[in-house]
Amino acid sequence: MTAKTLTSAISAKPAKRRTAANAFTIGRIIRLSILILGAVFFLAPYIFMLSTAGKGQSEIFTSSLSLIPQHFAYIENFTKAFTRVSMGGLLLNGVIVCGLILVFQVVVAIPCAYAMAKLSFGAARLMMALIMLGLLVPIHATALPLYVAFDKLSVLNSYVSLVAPFTISVFGIFLFLQFFRALPNDLIHAARLDGMSEIGVIIRVIVPNAWPAVTAFAIFSVVAHWNDLYWPLIVVTNQAYATPPLGLLFFRAAEAGDDYGALMAATLIITLPLVAAFLLAQKRFVEGITMTGLKG
Repeated sequence: MTAKTLTSAISAKPAKRRTAANAFTIGRIIRLSILILGAVFFLAPYIFMLSTAGKGQSEIFTSSLSLIPQHFAYIENFTKAFTRVSMGGLLLNGVIVCGLILVFQVVVAIPCAYAMAKLSFGAARLMMALIMLGLLVPIHATALPLYVAFDKLSVLNSYVSLVAPFTISVFGIFLFLQFFRALPNDLIHAARLDGMSEIGVIIRVIVPNAWPAVTAFAIFSVVAHWNDLYWPLIVVTNQAYATPPLGLLFFRAAEAGDDYGALMAATLIITLPLVAAFLLAQKRFVEGITMTGLKG
């Protein structure tokens, strides 16, 4: 066999492997079909909302269902969405509230989870039991006493009433706890030998290695509190402090009737930041969720 023939045979093997890997087998076609159907099922409400945002009132209530508007009314509906309520103020309130909640939750959850995962103390099991119990308590159970307390403190219709009940997240502590258990203890021992305090270990060792878990938790936290309507509806009556979901109620109240085209346009504006944030952080989000399931 000549050198040329040998080279051709070697180069042909990877090509055959690539062809085999790209071949559409029956199993792969079935898996892709199921994934496509699932994607269409979950995207259907968003596609319908996008379609309705571009339709006029008369076209929405026709007997025929069409995803493509016959007469595009996107400019008209989006203009109504921005003029009937202060859409920029609603988005800014959502960013402020979700940002403050996330910062406080991370600042509290990381040291707590680190102490439970890497420090030995007698109350560790009791704290773990309290965290698991805390996961079972919904905000609805504590809404009335919190409302009475905030009313007596005269902090209703403020960022304090919107942020304070959620500064401690038991879910965040549990998520970071699972992540920190997978970190090697030798890394922490080495930092202690270098003379770092426990706070220094958290800031300079734990936090830099915890960004995947922080990103994953940030997605959960921001989505939950950006879409929360229950608590803002209780403590906020001033439109200046309204969050995006509450702003949609003010938007409906500002309309003479239910203008669903403009309402869908406003909803689309409010949901776009969440979609963009998830797409930007998708890789970190998947990595964080995956690594929290590993055992150290």
